[in-house]
Amino acid sequence: MIEIYAQNIEDTWFAIAINQQQIITSSFGADQQTTINNVLGNVPFNVAFQVFHEPTASAKNILATLKSIHDGKDTNPNLSLATAHLPVYTKKVLKTTSKIPLGYVTSYGSIARAVGGGPRAVGNIMASNPFAPIVPCHRVVRADFTLGGYGFGLKVKMQLLEREKRGFTSPKEIEVDDGRLTVFPVENVLKNFP
Repeated sequence: MIEIYAQNIEDTWFAIAINQQQIITSSFGADQQTTINNVLGNVPFNVAFQVFHEPTASAKNILATLKSIHDGKDTNPNLSLATAHLPVYTKKVLKTTSKIPLGYVTSYGSIARAVGGGPRAVGNIMASNPFAPIVPCHRVVRADFTLGGYGFGLKVKMQLLEREKRGFTSPKEIEVDDGRLTVFPVENVLKNFP
């Protein structure tokens, strides 16, 4: 059975759905009901689930990790994500997005070049990311370093990126499966916004 937990940590709600310590989906938001609804929207059909009012100790640890990621802390989450039920291309895009380091962004087109497909397909996967903020879809922007879209709102995307700036000045390349992904300092996005 899938267990769903939510917790308010410093005025932000974080929620997870887990099964045997594997994360089925995660989300965050300003209010409890919307955050839980985001998680429920990604729970597979025909699978029993229960929403618990008090997180277990292990669920609290996962929720605290989500908070650290949300706060832009240098976290190396060793979290097990349930991806077996996802399409192969979606898994490739999410895996590649997970490799974007803190302090950097990349474009939808760059991910598409690294894994195949097109920028619009990558954007659609980012829009339905079941593992926010673990898979940092907020670090994916347009090629001109404007924000693009974000399910939690562009203001939230900008706040996340602002907390992640590290003063990097040069792009770099990251190896991803059969390709390479170019990432750019988050400051390239932030300089477009006062």
